[in-house]
Amino acid sequence: MSQPKVKRRIGKYEVGRTIGEGTFAKVKFAKNSETGEPVALKILDKDKVLKNKMSEQIKREIATMKLIKHPHVVRLNEVMASKTKIFIVLEFVTGGELFDKIVNHGRMQEDAARKYFQQLINAVDYCHSRGVYHRDLKPENLLLDASGNLKVSDFGLSALSWQIRDDGLLHTTCGTPNYVAPEVLNDLGYDGATADLWSCGVILFVLLAGYLPFDDPNVMNLYKKISLAEFTCPPWLSLSARILITRILDPNPMTRIIIPEILEDEWFKKDYKPPVFDENYDTNLDDVEAVFKDSEEHLVTEKREEQPAALNAFELISMSRGLNLGNLFDGEQEFKRETRFSSRCPANDIINKIEEAAKPLGFDVRKKNYKMRLENVKAGRKGNLNIATEVFQVAPSLHMVEVRKAKGDTLEFHKFYKNLSTSLDDVVWKTEDDMQEKK
Repeated sequence: MSQPKVKRRIGKYEVGRTIGEGTFAKVKFAKNSETGEPVALKILDKDKVLKNKMSEQIKREIATMKLIKHPHVVRLNEVMASKTKIFIVLEFVTGGELFDKIVNHGRMQEDAARKYFQQLINAVDYCHSRGVYHRDLKPENLLLDASGNLKVSDFGLSALSWQIRDDGLLHTTCGTPNYVAPEVLNDLGYDGATADLWSCGVILFVLLAGYLPFDDPNVMNLYKKISLAEFTCPPWLSLSARILITRILDPNPMTRIIIPEILEDEWFKKDYKPPVFDENYDTNLDDVEAVFKDSEEHLVTEKREEQPAALNAFELISMSRGLNLGNLFDGEQEFKRETRFSSRCPANDIINKIEEAAKPLGFDVRKKNYKMRLENVKAGRKGNLNIATEVFQVAPSLHMVEVRKAKGDTLEFHKFYKNLSTSLDDVVWKTEDDMQEKK
């Protein structure tokens, strides 16, 4: 890791590690070199976007985010473009996903769940008032800031009010099956607001119960359960919580509870404090169109500089939520999509050890500098499992290794790193406390 590594700068932003990726976009940690502010930089390839006819969807995502300025929605700072890429600069949210909180700690007490649900409803109500419908609300798209407050993210599947047809309904089936409203599945058109509320009801159930109200390995059976609203509230829920959930998870969108009624609900109203914030927002969408044009005045420059691939203190702190210096595979990491460990071994030895461990497990290995991409040759439940790893230098004799699911099924990733851990026992740095625990 002492060898020089290319450092990337886009306009005024210094670009760091990858913190997420999807089919059409990669999200990088970045820092504003003028203010020092950390941001999440969403990077899209123009050719890929055009080839897959995704231009309108990307424009919609950017336009949606520009319309929303709310304390419980991830903020969009600015949009830029180079000749080949589109860059969306987003607020960097440090507290992780609400999904991880549920997986690691199980169901919540009603007071804790109520706080998150109040923040969710407040954010969704604001979005709907601006003609914005999310259409993929689920715990994975609900982030937490450093203070533990909710932030709604990922508007890639959102719809704006001007997409509504003459019948006043939306007609695109999308979202995650377990959270999707029955009327979205029947393909007869649906109201974006009531469909979003159904998803909010599923989220509330998951927060309070610790499991999904509608779940079945057979997709047709799952759709049937959703269409009939076949679910049972666990016995530990209060009567008022059960009543609210039942009113939200009403399979008939015409009789389903609406937000003004939720705001007056007995269970919801307890300790409710709507956020106070400045509602002035910039509705100028000129730059949304500009990023798809090649005119020189709208293009940002990309520069590459050589420097050692060391983590600075802020990056290390930002990654520390999942960093356990002694253990790679502890119980709390069980369903995470990424994990990290530290090692005193040379970087090349770490890379070679991971390669030696991955190949017998059926993975093709591609290496570039101190990054690796592992791809399972056999397709799994959600296609071929792809794993990204990268070695970072923390100090001259200490490295940190990130192991992250890039594509595929989370449970298959879990099984992979359980197997990987047995081969890396002599690589992972163990503290004296860890050694004592093993005795």
